[in-house]
Amino acid sequence: MSTSSSSASSGRSSPGTSPVTTHSALDSDPGTPSGLGLNVKLEAFGRIRPDDGPSPAPSLITLHSSLPTTPEPQPPNEAESEFPDLSDAPTMRRRKPPARMAMTTLENRATTQKTKTKKKANRHKSPLLDALKLPPLSEISLPRPAQIKFAPLHIPPHRRLQTFAILAWTLLMPLCLMLYFYCFSIPALWPILLPYTIWALVIDKAPFKGGRPKRWARRFPLWKYFCQYYPCSMIKEADLPADRTYVFGYHPHGIISMGAVATFATEYTGFSDNYPGIKSHLLTLDSNFGIPVYRELLMFQGICSVSKRSCRNILRKGPGNAITIVVGGAAESLNAHPGTQDLTLKKRFGFIKVAIREGAQLVPVFSFGENDIYEQLSNEKGTTVFKLQKGFQKIFGFTLPLFHGRGIFNYSLGLMPYRHPIVSVVGRPIDVVQSNNPSDEYVQEVHAQYIEELMRIWDKYKDIYAKTRTRELRVIE
Repeated sequence: MSTSSSSASSGRSSPGTSPVTTHSALDSDPGTPSGLGLNVKLEAFGRIRPDDGPSPAPSLITLHSSLPTTPEPQPPNEAESEFPDLSDAPTMRRRKPPARMAMTTLENRATTQKTKTKKKANRHKSPLLDALKLPPLSEISLPRPAQIKFAPLHIPPHRRLQTFAILAWTLLMPLCLMLYFYCFSIPALWPILLPYTIWALVIDKAPFKGGRPKRWARRFPLWKYFCQYYPCSMIKEADLPADRTYVFGYHPHGIISMGAVATFATEYTGFSDNYPGIKSHLLTLDSNFGIPVYRELLMFQGICSVSKRSCRNILRKGPGNAITIVVGGAAESLNAHPGTQDLTLKKRFGFIKVAIREGAQLVPVFSFGENDIYEQLSNEKGTTVFKLQKGFQKIFGFTLPLFHGRGIFNYSLGLMPYRHPIVSVVGRPIDVVQSNNPSDEYVQEVHAQYIEELMRIWDKYKDIYAKTRTRELRVIE
């Protein structure tokens, strides 16, 4: 049995309090569905009103409780579920932007893309590159790294000895310096090293007087493998009588003049056999004779200073003495690129004057393959690399070509020279008239004869020993 309290509470509501009217199922109208339910309608401004009856105050909430009845389920209409009726639905169309608006959008996108590209390009700019007038990094195409080709494990012993001979000659200078300073770190050796240092650097004048050549040093077995590494050979164009003195001009300089060492500082290319009775002296920079121990080994090979005093002293020893000058010097080494023969010879008159003053015959020597045993960084005239190398040459008297070759255990990268045949062609002698003060006209005349003989050698043998040349012989500077 249910009780009703609606009549008592609805009449007496305290002021300030919203009355709440509750209708039970027994008090509902006959038309009201049975069961518990809430029939609430929402009105604007958050007010809630009942389904029927007068509109209450804005804060009035009326709850109608009833017992809802569950409607009987009706089977869905398959036609309506599959094809809904859209006749009353509003037509939805996508609004197309005007043509002017579309063009503006495309222009804005293009401008944004250009701005992004420009910002990316500005990232690669550098004040240093602008000062050197070099292309920006974004425009430099770097070559692909070369694959290193390693030497096989099974190599004949004689080829290992050849590589060792080249390595020993290449590292001879630093090894002598290391040995000297190591010995100097031992106080017990100071009584020997101090007198030797003073004698070698101050007293001894052998580098300017023909050195101390030893036959056993020139025939040392290590030089045999040195010459076989490339290999090095010599071609004789004419006989040279032992009753005269000679000035050999060697071309080109190359990077380290390996062919000059093999031909004129050893006996394994047949120099003494081809020119019996002639003592050869290869000339080099004075600075090489300031290195202890190393200077002694050079003089054992007959290598001497290239100064005027040294040339004069050697030639005045009498008939049968000869000097070899690498005419191009350090300047020519900067042009030592494979496949090219650029000789620094136009303004080189010093060796011509030496030959005329001493009455010695001039003998041009051209060495095919000397420029092909090393690769050198491109250093065209006017580039920053070229200017740095020339500045270094002015300060120290020699330059440092940026070169590379092969390695000890690989064929691709290192400081060892490549195996490339070096053929030194000894040309015909040029007679000169001895004069203590030769005129400039006569010096230039002999100089022209010398270049003519050099070009004759090139034209005769270039198709045999310079097949891979990229251009013809040029006489520059």
